[in-house]
Amino acid sequence: MSPGHGAAPPGHGAAPPGPVRTVVVELLSPVAAPVGRIVAVRERVEASLPFRWDLATPDQLGSMLAGTAEPNLWFVDDLVECAGRTLARSGNGDLLFVGRSLDSMFDLLSGALAGVSTEQRLARLPFSFARRPIEAGGQRWRLPALTAGQRAAARRVLTELGVTPQALARRNRPVVFVDVVWEGSTFTELFNLLDEWVIEAREPWDVVRRKLRFVGVTRRLKTSPKTWRWQQHAGWARRLPARAVVNVSLDRTVWSYLGDHQTKLTRSFRPDRWHLPDDGPNREDETRQALAEAVALVGYGRSPLGRRGLAKAIAGEPALAEPWLRSLARQLNGPA
Repeated sequence: MSPGHGAAPPGHGAAPPGPVRTVVVELLSPVAAPVGRIVAVRERVEASLPFRWDLATPDQLGSMLAGTAEPNLWFVDDLVECAGRTLARSGNGDLLFVGRSLDSMFDLLSGALAGVSTEQRLARLPFSFARRPIEAGGQRWRLPALTAGQRAAARRVLTELGVTPQALARRNRPVVFVDVVWEGSTFTELFNLLDEWVIEAREPWDVVRRKLRFVGVTRRLKTSPKTWRWQQHAGWARRLPARAVVNVSLDRTVWSYLGDHQTKLTRSFRPDRWHLPDDGPNREDETRQALAEAVALVGYGRSPLGRRGLAKAIAGEPALAEPWLRSLARQLNGPA
């Protein structure tokens, strides 16, 4: 890591986390003092990240894969193409996979980039912003704002990943948030969370904005001048540089499988669960089979076939003219 880069998200080169990661945050909350004044006290808030196995060292899985069927990676060709294009459109940034929908892309790339000389790092940001709507009057509903405790917990998780206003302002390369996108609501919530934090920290927005990128994985549709594009309806996207918000399309069946139907290895990390203790791994048969699929994806990413597939997807991208991407493609095309 070069000086001034800031803390990079932990990725394929980082030490595996422990089985349960609990982070403690402190937030200021007003209380009434005995003399009637309002004072600030520090309130401790814990945030336990959902457990997920370290798939880079599958020997640590013990007997979890015993008795599981051979995974059917019917979607892998489409996933490889999408992953390669995501890398190419990342601007040589560190990739943070938001939520759980693209865990399979994270697993595939974790295998493919293992042992590859690159500045890029991968990490998971397991946030879900789903919460129960509240009545807003006139038979209208809206999502409630995040509480102070939830915002503090979110900031602590981001801090663990090296994503703070101070670190962003001092990075040499961008942080790239990657997620499946329908209308972009998750990206909107995440941007607003960061925007509020940057304002409070008084870091220069004109510097920070150049360190943020968003890659939305969308359902592949027939394109036309009338095609609805989510980022054109997200006002915050216009506050970022051109090409900081981009899309990569994915076959609609695979998109639906990853986003709606695939069994995940972790529980959903909604705001109402950000303060709950982690309940450890799920050992049911369905989860064990999903674990076998995830391990197989890591292995496919490490294979010459998987790496060459990524290089082929990268080859069609304009960013191949940039040295960092040419170097990455050359290594992926080389011997495993």
